[in-house]
Amino acid sequence: MADRPDFKKKGPNLQDNSEGKKKDDSLRPPPRAEGAEKSLLSSMLQDPEEYIGRAIEGQLTAAHFYVLPHQKLFEVLTKYFEENKAVELVALTQYLIDRGLLDMIGGPAALTEIYTYAPTAAHFDSHLEIVKEKHILRGIINSCTESIAEAYEDPEDVQIFLDGVEQKVLEIREAAEGGKEETIGETVVEVMKFFEEFLAGDKGITGLQTDYVDLDKMSNGLKPADMFIIAARPSMGKTSFMMNIVENVAVDQQKGTMVFSCEMSSAQIVQRLLFSRARFEFSKLQRGYKPVKADLQRIKKASLEIANSKLYIDDTASISINDLRAKARRKHRDEGLELIAIDYLQLMRSTSRQASNSREREIAEISAGLKALAKELKIPVIVLAQLNRGPENRTGDSLGVPRMSDLRESGSIEQDADMIGLLYRKAYYQNKLAEAEGEEPEADENEDGAGEAELVVAKNRNGPTGNVPLTFIPGLMRFETRAFVGEPD
Repeated sequence: MADRPDFKKKGPNLQDNSEGKKKDDSLRPPPRAEGAEKSLLSSMLQDPEEYIGRAIEGQLTAAHFYVLPHQKLFEVLTKYFEENKAVELVALTQYLIDRGLLDMIGGPAALTEIYTYAPTAAHFDSHLEIVKEKHILRGIINSCTESIAEAYEDPEDVQIFLDGVEQKVLEIREAAEGGKEETIGETVVEVMKFFEEFLAGDKGITGLQTDYVDLDKMSNGLKPADMFIIAARPSMGKTSFMMNIVENVAVDQQKGTMVFSCEMSSAQIVQRLLFSRARFEFSKLQRGYKPVKADLQRIKKASLEIANSKLYIDDTASISINDLRAKARRKHRDEGLELIAIDYLQLMRSTSRQASNSREREIAEISAGLKALAKELKIPVIVLAQLNRGPENRTGDSLGVPRMSDLRESGSIEQDADMIGLLYRKAYYQNKLAEAEGEEPEADENEDGAGEAELVVAKNRNGPTGNVPLTFIPGLMRFETRAFVGEPD
């Protein structure tokens, strides 16, 4: 048998620093800018009223400083500023002596050196950015180092661990971006502009329009950070209703929209969207029907409009809440999403250990995770959900009419949702009742109540509740505002 190669001798030694080889990262000093730190402190000492305030407005904190004495001095300066004390070198020195902090800063000589370090504060803003950038780099290094250590410990739930790693990086970004504070004058101008546009009829909806008039009036549009639950029994058309809203936002309004379909493939979703938009009954093709020229023109037009839209579809079956949030974050970062739609909640899963022991706990984690995603990305999220058999067990005029308590595992969903719409079609239950009594079911058309549908807005955190009258066109898998059905397209 041939001798086995000696990999130890032939492999590169990454720890060997000789001959320009790569250094051990653990021995490399972290990113820092000591000169820029001293420059900031020097400006704050020389003109405290101007530059301490600017540092605070720029969201500079002691943690941004790498050098420990600089952190301590910054804390003292901001404390002086908050207490409205005059920052003067002699009094400041005595303050540090009294509290045993002068030696920690480096003594009187170090304090004097910092004071005289920057003869001009002209570069204060650029030095502020340098210090903050170095702080971000150190944060990334620390976060990655912690994640590497945790990865070596072989975490039990890898998906939750991965979601945590991604969340740490996002927290660094959010902390770096901070928030922009507007003056009261700017806010008043913005509110008055909206008021004037509203009076002029130029602005009636503040959120995303769904194109369902009564729903838009109740909700004032789908607003950022809101979670809109659309719940129904099977065969009520909740997927069609959701896709009608998606079509309006993604195709007509050209706004980035992502659909997570746990039940249907992306090809099925696009097929339904395409033929519904073209107002062509796809079921006709199964009976040997050949489209006429007008049909083909509408289908071609619809295909081009959908192809040029900002619609993205993920058809991962039984997607976990962690995977969905990770994919949504990346797509939002890359494409700028303005709406997310999910079909449907009960087909998702949670991979946490607690969720594996309780379905109710799992639904609660998924519901809370989707609401957190809406708040994190600051966009509305539409979520489809199943109802239990409650509507079918009712009698008389209440047959089929859903209630919020019919939501499966409803406690957490009711709590997390900003708006809940319960979809049902009266004709569907009338036909079921007729079949049970041995009578001929009515056609699902727009006459004598057949084809009528209702979206019962049972919860609306920011507006009124009530019923949204709709008409369902089964051949097109399409819901339309009832008053508009029959009018020219």
